[in-house]
Amino acid sequence: MTTPAETSNQGAPAEVAVVTGSGSGVGRAVALAFAARGAAVVVNAARSRDAAEETAGMVRAAGGRAVVVMGDIASDEDCRRIAAGAEEAFGRIDRLINNAGTTRFCDHADLDGLQAQDFLDLYAVNVVGAFQMTRACAPALKQSGSGAVVNVSSIAGIAGVGSSVAYAASKGALNTMTLSLARVLGPEIRVNAVCPGFIEGRWLREGMGADRYDAQKAKLEKTTPLRRVAAPEDVARAILALVDTPHVTGETLMVDGGAHLFFTPLVAR
Repeated sequence: MTTPAETSNQGAPAEVAVVTGSGSGVGRAVALAFAARGAAVVVNAARSRDAAEETAGMVRAAGGRAVVVMGDIASDEDCRRIAAGAEEAFGRIDRLINNAGTTRFCDHADLDGLQAQDFLDLYAVNVVGAFQMTRACAPALKQSGSGAVVNVSSIAGIAGVGSSVAYAASKGALNTMTLSLARVLGPEIRVNAVCPGFIEGRWLREGMGADRYDAQKAKLEKTTPLRRVAAPEDVARAILALVDTPHVTGETLMVDGGAHLFFTPLVAR
């Protein structure tokens, strides 16, 4: 872990945000968005310390303070250590962004392509990990006076689409858990979720393959109402909007350029 002495801009930060999975992509964009408004950020990654340290350096360059706490949120011990590291470095936690996630790319029609362990691996991070991080940070978030949690879910959890059946199921569970936690953690802590659609970047390109990625991106840029796909910064703006809206909790905000407007409606039977 980066020690408190290695943080920059000493003094009381405007807010303290823990952002899991912030070595790249949406997590990095969220960390930088917090930094731009003078926040202190706990940068987390499960494996790539180099990427996490790079994000921390970018946070400091943007005017924020940063520490790096490595850890796998599938481990409750790691979650508690991440929360403790935040309090040790900055004395409090005001925001928790449960961004860390994983998937297994598999066509939805390929039922034999997924095994039970695939579901368990995805749930361990995408659902249990978010729960464990929220539980670990809850005492400090309650003391904050304006505690807020935002879970980074997916349109897959609403529409049953995405990288695999297991992924969609895990994000559906995360959406449901958002409602449960919003109910029991209020009034001290608000809990919301964002549900992005296609996000441009390396993660999807590598998972889908370049040809499929480019084709899907081009299709969405022609057919969705906003005629473009999301950048990580778009999702970060939505996350901070939920953080900054004091009378909203238990909400799942779709950030997909309107792609959901063309999903086949569910018909009651």
